[in-house]
Amino acid sequence: MKRYVFALLGAFSLSACAQSPGAPDAAAAATPATPAPAAIEAPAGSPAAEARDAILSINPRVSIESVSDAPLPGFQEVVVSGQVLYVSNDGRYVLQGSLFDAREKRDLSQAGLSKLRQRLLSEVPEDQRIIFAPANPKYTVSVFTDVECGYCRRLHEEIAEYNKRGIAIEYLAYPRMGPGSDDFRLMESVWCAADRKKALTDAKAGRRVDSKACENPVAAHYALGQRAGLTGTPMIIAADGTQMPGYMPPDQLLEALQRLDGEAAGGSR
Repeated sequence: MKRYVFALLGAFSLSACAQSPGAPDAAAAATPATPAPAAIEAPAGSPAAEARDAILSINPRVSIESVSDAPLPGFQEVVVSGQVLYVSNDGRYVLQGSLFDAREKRDLSQAGLSKLRQRLLSEVPEDQRIIFAPANPKYTVSVFTDVECGYCRRLHEEIAEYNKRGIAIEYLAYPRMGPGSDDFRLMESVWCAADRKKALTDAKAGRRVDSKACENPVAAHYALGQRAGLTGTPMIIAADGTQMPGYMPPDQLLEALQRLDGEAAGGSR
């Protein structure tokens, strides 16, 4: 239990680092952060209430995204700070980690996270993204990006190749150094530029971007990435909320998206 408590406290500290201690407040104040999820309501004594109360008894400061029946009989699935936990219906036992279906050969714990990511991303308006898309995209992915990240830069260098394969790239900001950092201020300047696409391309190429301030979504994107379980950039998320395993070359990403399409079609029959 001590190890679990430490892990859960660690999850909270990750979600709480949107404003680093001693960092200037201006960046966070410029744009309201993504609101934390509302308290999970459930009838007293119900499995959902027992699971919620069990998590809060360990750390009352965590934000619980959702509680639902788990694929594992007798357990509730709880999403906390981008992690999936399983809590017994009586609230006594807590499991942390992936739930793998050996028969179906798939990670069941990803389903809850995919739904969460899909919901969170649906709340981000198109005009708050920086979009590179072909005329008639076959696929659209959301990408949390950082201008200082090597693999983020590599992905952007190949943006025309993704577009040629019918993949639209919709960028959201995730400056890994956090609010108050030069990285964060640079990404705010990108989102405040008259031509965001050019400014992002210049920033990723190491070229100068004029410093600008405006009302912008960078802080909100940063908070949303943490709620979505971001552990590194680029974080590529398919339309159904599935997270890709980091940077993927154009052909590899296309194959993965086609495979997801095939799995969805097979599941609907």
